[in-house]
Amino acid sequence: MGFFKNIFGASEPKEKKVLPWQELTEISQLDEIAKRSQTKTQVIFKHSTRCGISSMVLNQFVDAYDLELNFDLYYLDLLSYRDVSNEVGYRFQVMHQSPQLLIIKNGNTVWHASHGAINNIQLEQFE
Repeated sequence: MGFFKNIFGASEPKEKKVLPWQELTEISQLDEIAKRSQTKTQVIFKHSTRCGISSMVLNQFVDAYDLELNFDLYYLDLLSYRDVSNEVGYRFQVMHQSPQLLIIKNGNTVWHASHGAINNIQLEQFE
């Protein structure tokens, strides 16, 4: 038993980190995001709840996220709120992708990525 534990790791479940997500469900919230981005970095994570890759990237993002960062985090279920997702692309001038992460400062997208590239960014540089 010890051999397998050493190879595969402990069987104890890892405690799930909870991020301070704000649900993005209304187009009107985009005005507030743009306004708040004047003084605080805003982050939007667009997620497809039917896509395994999107779920994997979201879990990796959550695991790697530093809770000490001073960002507002928005979670967008793009399947449930397609109109909001479309407006995010229009308003912040990015082509729709899923999963997708946008960083908004001073009303503009300063960085965005999709799929595995989401977890390659060093978010600290945008604080």
